Amino acid sequence: MISYNLTCAFGHVFEGWFGSSADYDDQQARGLVACPVCDNTVITKALMTPNVTAKSNQKSGPAPMNNPSAHHPTRLTSAEVPPQERSVMPSSPPMAPTVTAEMVVTPEMMEAAAKVMAEMRKVQSTIERQCDDVGDSFAEEARKIHYGESEARGIYGRTTEAEAEDLLDEGIAITKMPWLPKEQ
Repeated sequence: MISYNLTCAFGHVFEGWFGSSADYDDQQARGLVACPVCDNTVITKALMTPNVTAKSNQKSGPAPMNNPSAHHPTRLTSAEVPPQERSVMPSSPPMAPTVTAEMVVTPEMMEAAAKVMAEMRKVQSTIERQCDDVGDSFAEEARKIHYGESEARGIYGRTTEAEAEDLLDEGIAITKMPWLPKEQ
């Protein structure tokens, strides 16, 4: 068995256990490795310090930390993400944490995360049923609705952080929401 610290495109860090590094590579290539928090499948290995048993004549303890920034999870830019995954990418990567914490995920935590994901999927399903998907034209269509150039209705879609800020500055009420990939 081999354990990897993994990071999704949204910056969630989690641990994954695999039979071998080849098993990880195979599952990753087939899109079977997903974040337990957000179900994102754009996953990278975070830098890890190997756990090597010390010889009896050496002190045990963590390896020296020569490069503190090396322990931060890898962040992907949208250019590094395959086109089919870009719709689930945040418009800008989250800031790297200043402290990386290790965490053991218990079955209760996994159950709670699954409940949150189920609720988010319900909200997303309601939005998909009751609102119009305007895709990448979100900012343009939101302005048309706000200024009375288009019928008032619920819409959803994608926009950049800069466009979202511009909409808010213009007094156009919008809400950001993580968009989950379709269940497989």
